[in-house]
Formats: sequence, structure tokens, C-alpha cells
Amino acid sequence: MHPNPAFRQTPAADNLAFARSRGFGTLAVNAAATDSAGPLLSHLPFLLSEDGSTAECHLVRSNPIARALATPQPAVLSVTGPEGYISPDWYGLDDQVPTWNYVAVHLRGTLELLPATALRDQLDRLSARFEAELAPKPQWTAAKMPEDLLARMMRQIVPCRLTVTEVQGTWKLAQNKPEAARLAAARAVAAAGRGPAAAELARLMEEATLPPSSE
Repeated sequence: MHPNPAFRQTPAADNLAFARSRGFGTLAVNAAATDSAGPLLSHLPFLLSEDGSTAECHLVRSNPIARALATPQPAVLSVTGPEGYISPDWYGLDDQVPTWNYVAVHLRGTLELLPATALRDQLDRLSARFEAELAPKPQWTAAKMPEDLLARMMRQIVPCRLTVTEVQGTWKLAQNKPEAARLAAARAVAAAGRGPAAAELARLMEEATLPPSSE
């Protein structure tokens, strides 16, 4: 997380809502002390509970993280949003340097394997969550799969659950700049159109302000 407290004022509820809406992140756990490969990472979809206390996901059985879960392990689920380069020229100020604006939420906690019997329900809820966003397309369900083929595929993955104990969020959107400079940079981000998330980043920069106590 960025050390500037100006970028870490977003309430936990908003950080959780952001992570829930994205539904995809990078899971990280420490490798064993004897493993020279460094931290273990996996990119995956997840389901965040309504209260933000748990995030469910699944891993390919051969994934090193799955193999590390003989016992529950500390883990971080990193969820990122729009990001982009910010040219110092865009502020209309003379004393600025290049930077990068972004949104990121980290869910920290303990990751554990779930019983195999939990897998089918988790997969059904996961697909339903994303299929719902495609309406009016009829929702895909596992009932469309041959049962024997579905069973074989499910044997290759394992269900997991992250019990969330800490929520950290960085919303680095030029809130620490004068309002006119922030809005000018937001307009420039939109006009430059660098990357598919430029419009979303510009919108968030336009809306970003510091709480009164942080100004």
C-alpha cells in the first residue's frame, strides 16, 4: 500500500465493494522456507461474502499454492482497478514530477482448503455471479455439462477460502493536489485515452477528494 495517508482514506466498506465488484485478483502466499522460487502467486476469480469476511476461490490441484495448503497459510488477495501514467504537464503546475495513479485493494487473512464437497456449490455460485452480468443472455449453468465430464474436470481443482482479517486500500487519484490541478489532470487522462481503463480512471480522479480532516 502507498505510504501517503492521503491515498488510504477510503472506508473499508467501499474497499470491499470495489473488490466484490471486480471479482478477480492475484492471490499470494509465502513459499516454504526451503523453496527458492520466492512468493507464490495465482490469478483467479473469487466470491467475496456480503460482510467481506471471506473470499472463496478455487485452484488447480497442481498449483503450488494448493500444495502449500496442507495447513492454513497467511495470504493476500490483491485486487486492482484502473491505472495510468500521469504526466506532470497535465496539472498546470511547475513543480510536479511524473507519477502513476491507480486503485488497489488488498484482502489479508488466512487461506485454507475446503472439503471437496464444497466445490460444486462454489462453482455454481461463481458462474451465476458473472453470468448475471450478461443478462438478457440466458444464464449458463453446470446442468448444461455432461455429468461425467463435469466430474472429471472438478477432480482437477480444489476449493479454498480466505478468511479476511485486514482490508487495505489505496486510491491514488491526485487527491493531494489542488482541485484545479486534479481536474485538469483527469481531463487529460480522458483525452489521452491511454489504455482501456482511461475513462474510468479519469472519472475517479474527478470524484476524488480528501476528507476535511486530511486537507
